[in-house]
Amino acid sequence: MMSPRSLSILVSAVLGLVLAIPSNTCIVTGNLDIIRKKGKLSPSDVIFLGKGIVNILLQCVLSLQAILFTLSPVILYIRQVFVFMNPSVNFLTYYNFWLTFWLSAHYCTSITNLSYGFFIWIKRIVSNFLSHLLFLTALGMLIVSVSGFWIVYAESMPSSENITEASVIRFHDFVSYLVAANALGCILPFCLSLLCLVLTFSFLLRHVWRVKNNDSGSTRPNLQAHVTALRTTLFLLLMFIFFCMPQVLLFFPNSPLIIVGFNLRLFSPSVESAIIFQASNKLRRIILRRFWTRRRRNTET
Repeated sequence: MMSPRSLSILVSAVLGLVLAIPSNTCIVTGNLDIIRKKGKLSPSDVIFLGKGIVNILLQCVLSLQAILFTLSPVILYIRQVFVFMNPSVNFLTYYNFWLTFWLSAHYCTSITNLSYGFFIWIKRIVSNFLSHLLFLTALGMLIVSVSGFWIVYAESMPSSENITEASVIRFHDFVSYLVAANALGCILPFCLSLLCLVLTFSFLLRHVWRVKNNDSGSTRPNLQAHVTALRTTLFLLLMFIFFCMPQVLLFFPNSPLIIVGFNLRLFSPSVESAIIFQASNKLRRIILRRFWTRRRRNTET
């Protein structure tokens, strides 16, 4: 008999697949349509395309992991399965976080007019070499995700006559890897994204205050696109918290919130797709046009 906790995880895993795969597939196909029509994507659309692909893969791995955990947890402890599952989840998670930072950096450098050399350099890099940055970021996160499991599951262990001493060395190396990997893959992109959000928000506040107190009679500009950028960055930062919550709750194994955290994690790719749809008018128009065309064909037949 399956326990209520296992049943909730299983339902969340299946429902997450049903929600995340079609929605993120729409994001990918929508951006591919933009490429076919215009031949080029804007920096935000490139990041949305990357997030759509990453979310599809991440949802598949997370759901498979959750289904195996509820139906046959012994499989997860097989060496080959464990070595495949955990680096895959870590790589896709870290890369998704860095995609959020590059999107936040693009919004920040596009909205703010800061004259500091660092921001001018970031704006130039994001606008001209974004695809190269995304590739290098993916390569870096892949190395970070795989290296730790090479440390733990290396074929050649430290030569020591004392088995306990060898185990302590291995555990120490693995803990050091976890700290470094989470610092590079989670903490650093979160702090940078938060910095971009604060800078963008403060700049917009100063801009609105200057416009309202301007005596030249100029009309207030349309800030809807800037507000959408801020809202998108804020929502994606909240996804950081939802995704990292299960990792924090692992230190409290008896807490009932750990199941809630895992369920939220399983829904994070589908929630991210909703965030992307609210941020991109082009994607919404493409999807609505497709839906309307398909519906009209069905009514005609």
